[in-house]
Amino acid sequence: MSSERETGLVLNPKYDPQGLITAVVTDAGTGAVLMLAHMNAEALSLTQTSGIAHFWSRSRGRLWKKGETSGHVLHVVEMRIDCDQDAVWVIARPAGPACHTGETSCFYRRLTDDGLERVHD
Repeated sequence: MSSERETGLVLNPKYDPQGLITAVVTDAGTGAVLMLAHMNAEALSLTQTSGIAHFWSRSRGRLWKKGETSGHVLHVVEMRIDCDQDAVWVIARPAGPACHTGETSCFYRRLTDDGLERVHD
């Protein structure tokens, strides 16, 4: 049985006990997955109003604007929320590498039977 949250048109995020929802970011041009992060209500609101992706850093315990030090911001093209409103899909145009390592995507390694290998996209 579905609820208004699942089928309605009112944004009503279902935050976890820490006040976070998962955010998946993809490249608007290629469709590639760039990163996975988390948003609290403030990050979600700032992302919507500014058009620049903001997240909640669990390791730093604070709000952060993606690219605030590197300049590699994520310009939001579109945002979607999943059926039960506990995950956000951010479709963005990156201004440089999305990963703090300098890789285009945070998902630059493939799991193999022998461990990991670097993916060259």
